[in-house]
Amino acid sequence: MLSQIQCCGLEGIDGYIVTIEVDISNGLPAFELVGLGGTAVKEARDRVRPAINNSGFKFPSNRITLNLAPADVKKEGTGFDLGIAIGILSASDYIQNNHLKDYVFIGELGLDGEVRPVNGILPMVITAQKEKFKTVIVPYENRDEAGIVKGIKVIPVNKLSDVVRLLNGGLNITEHAVDTDNLFLNDGDYPVDFADVRGQEGVKRALEISASGGHNILLLGTPGSGKTMLAKRLPSILPPLTFEEAIEVTKIHSIVGLVPEGTPIIIERPFRSPHHTTSAVSLAGGGKVPKPGEISLAHFGVLFLDELPEFSRDAFEILRQPLEDRKVTIARVNSTLTYPSNVMLVCAANPCKCGNFLDKEKECTCSAGDVKKYLGKLSGPLLDRIDLHVEVASVKFTDLDSHEKGESSKDIRQRVLNTRKIQLERYKQEKIYVNSELHQSHLEKFCRLDKGGREVLRNAFEKLGLSARAHSRIIKVARTIADMEESEDIKMQHVAEAIGYRSLDRRFWHT
Repeated sequence: MLSQIQCCGLEGIDGYIVTIEVDISNGLPAFELVGLGGTAVKEARDRVRPAINNSGFKFPSNRITLNLAPADVKKEGTGFDLGIAIGILSASDYIQNNHLKDYVFIGELGLDGEVRPVNGILPMVITAQKEKFKTVIVPYENRDEAGIVKGIKVIPVNKLSDVVRLLNGGLNITEHAVDTDNLFLNDGDYPVDFADVRGQEGVKRALEISASGGHNILLLGTPGSGKTMLAKRLPSILPPLTFEEAIEVTKIHSIVGLVPEGTPIIIERPFRSPHHTTSAVSLAGGGKVPKPGEISLAHFGVLFLDELPEFSRDAFEILRQPLEDRKVTIARVNSTLTYPSNVMLVCAANPCKCGNFLDKEKECTCSAGDVKKYLGKLSGPLLDRIDLHVEVASVKFTDLDSHEKGESSKDIRQRVLNTRKIQLERYKQEKIYVNSELHQSHLEKFCRLDKGGREVLRNAFEKLGLSARAHSRIIKVARTIADMEESEDIKMQHVAEAIGYRSLDRRFWHT
């Protein structure tokens, strides 16, 4: 007898429908599984047989041929187990249901028939909803993540036997749905706040500019000056995630099983801080079965690279293209996958090996050559993609001893939101959202410098030895500073401040 069951696979951050075709015919007992299944899929044969037997059913002693269509697409993962079992039971007349074509079955099976959770449930349920299926059967532990998808009935189950009883009408399981509106009402409650930071007003200003225009930023300063503490607070002043952004972020984290327990949808912007020993593959993504890397896990959030000069040259080079294109493409023999990587890059570095080159109180033991060699580890092409280079001085005792609270993240975020609103209105016809995304052609159209601004920029190139690559970066940052002051024209003071954020372009670093 032949049965057809719908399941779902993953390709990148999107799902695709897989039809499980089961044919049971006379002949010597055999279980053939075809359709380009990976190792975990092939092992389903050894999980499904005992799961069916231990659930109170008899596994057929005939010849079973099982095909996963489309047969030319590589399938990975354990989420096909439940669909395979239901297909075999349906072909064996254990299930009497004429509407199985309306269902999608997702879940891994234990040997005792338990339905276990799988990664990537959100993109798979979204696919089922888009393909107009009426009901999706998911593992009970995946219920909240699946329940945020509207327009499809989500039924959570614990056991294979429960699924059979449900399909035969002998069991009623209430569909599961999550009220996402209430979740987004709680957004903005971050555990860290800029109000806790003592001093460093200049760096706070630079971080506000970075958040307002979506600019990448490098914090350069002595150890203990607060670079990491400041970077960790950047997400608290970024605009809240929209529902569409939150769905995309959650899909990426779902694929690698990083959605926090009890959290159906990620509503805070990600903050990823990989160690400097992290490999290039871990940063960009990859592996035998390609998975998202750190830059994709930071999508719509912050990727923080601490101790930047200690990262490998390979790591620098592999980040260049994703930062430019805002996506990562991973090519393998069987497939080519693309993951999004729209991130704000925040880097921190010591100015030299001992870390005291910029400290006025401590003596630097490094020679000029040592300083140049240490900073020379930074990739020029990577620095090209960083708009602001900010020097972070050591905190004074008077600031640390003060009990006066600084400006809160909530107040700074409101200003950031106001500035972002100006940019959204200006670029609504250009498919651009923030100033950091401006191309060269946009600079002439949207970034008018007044006479004083042009003169300051010309003098900077002649006297400070700024490189040509700094030209567009300075103008973009100046555009953001002008927007923060609600000025349509970019004025002299805006350009002057933007030039001050190009520390690593100045001649004294190279002498």
